[in-house]
Amino acid sequence: MEKSTFIGIFMGIFAVVVGMVLKGAALSNFINPAAFLIIIVGTFASLFVAFPMAELKKFPTLLGLAFKGQKLIPKVDIIRMFMEWATITRREGLLALESKVDEIEDTFLRNGMRMIIDGNDQDFVRDVLMEDIAATEDRHKGGALIFSQAGMYAPTLGVLGAVIGLIAALSDMSDMDKLSHAIAAAFMATLLGIFTGYVIWHPLATKMKRLSKKEIEIRIMMVEGLLSIQSGVSTIAINQKLSVFLSATERRAMNEKEETSGEQTS
Repeated sequence: MEKSTFIGIFMGIFAVVVGMVLKGAALSNFINPAAFLIIIVGTFASLFVAFPMAELKKFPTLLGLAFKGQKLIPKVDIIRMFMEWATITRREGLLALESKVDEIEDTFLRNGMRMIIDGNDQDFVRDVLMEDIAATEDRHKGGALIFSQAGMYAPTLGVLGAVIGLIAALSDMSDMDKLSHAIAAAFMATLLGIFTGYVIWHPLATKMKRLSKKEIEIRIMMVEGLLSIQSGVSTIAINQKLSVFLSATERRAMNEKEETSGEQTS
């Protein structure tokens, strides 16, 4: 579960609600079906105009990803896996890895492993895998664009909602008390538009980009590992090559764990 998404949205709602209370604004202003209709339905209407249906069908999946998070193999586990495979390859040859293929859950890694076992040229393997990564990155950019565009439309629709509300309020100025409530309700559309745009949609777009970057980095790491195995490099060389993808903290933790396991073995 991607806890930061829940925490961020909760904190955003909390800040607005408490801020309104501190400013003396009535929370009853939130009960504004017209504002919700204009902002929420209007935003999705804009998305339907802007994007093909084939891309919008992915929206629930993308939204779920922002809340559930990714299921990616940890980088440290990838390094250990490739070191194990390198040991098997140097001892028994590439074909010995054939029994490991069906155990690989990641489709990208499994396909790459099959290509090197089948004896494909190293340049061919790299080209195919990198093209796969490029295509995945393009799809991810398209998904993030949906959220960023929603973040751009929502605040503008908030202004539109406020204008509609003001038109309704100013059409009858005989009751000033009623007029003041109508004006307050009109500006709720602006508040809702800005809130959804800059607290929900734009941040979700940024999260999509960050999740994509993380996945792409892991796939590039897998490509380097597969090509290293195909070249027949040593486990130490693979460790050194793939460790560059780790942060300093991750590298230190991995080294400490290996030292601890080595002491326990001895």
